Amino acid sequence: MKDKKPDHTEDEYIESSKVKSVMSRMKSDRCFHDMAETFRAMSDPTRVKIIFALCEEKELCVSDIASIIASSKSATSHHLRTLRNMKLVKYNKVGKIAFYSLDDIHINNLFEEGLRHVEEK
Repeated sequence: MKDKKPDHTEDEYIESSKVKSVMSRMKSDRCFHDMAETFRAMSDPTRVKIIFALCEEKELCVSDIASIIASSKSATSHHLRTLRNMKLVKYNKVGKIAFYSLDDIHINNLFEEGLRHVEEK
């Protein structure tokens, strides 16, 4: 049951109350840009493998990650730099060795939801 009649024109149907409701909660262009960049960073299968490895093991060094994803340390470092710049991973240096982990629980949750989505298809 609708509280208000929708606005009508010949070519379109608009429910003003729904439009106003969504527009009042609309996020900033910057927020949507940052979100798109996050998904872009995760659009590479190698980076997705890295995130999977870090979801499973919590903290790994570059050599471990390179072995897991069957890649060179140089290529792995490049992918990790991209993920770090996007604030998807962080690192903790112990001596000369950098140990990588997910930046926060949101990345794990985002990844797990995405994985469930593709596995349920």
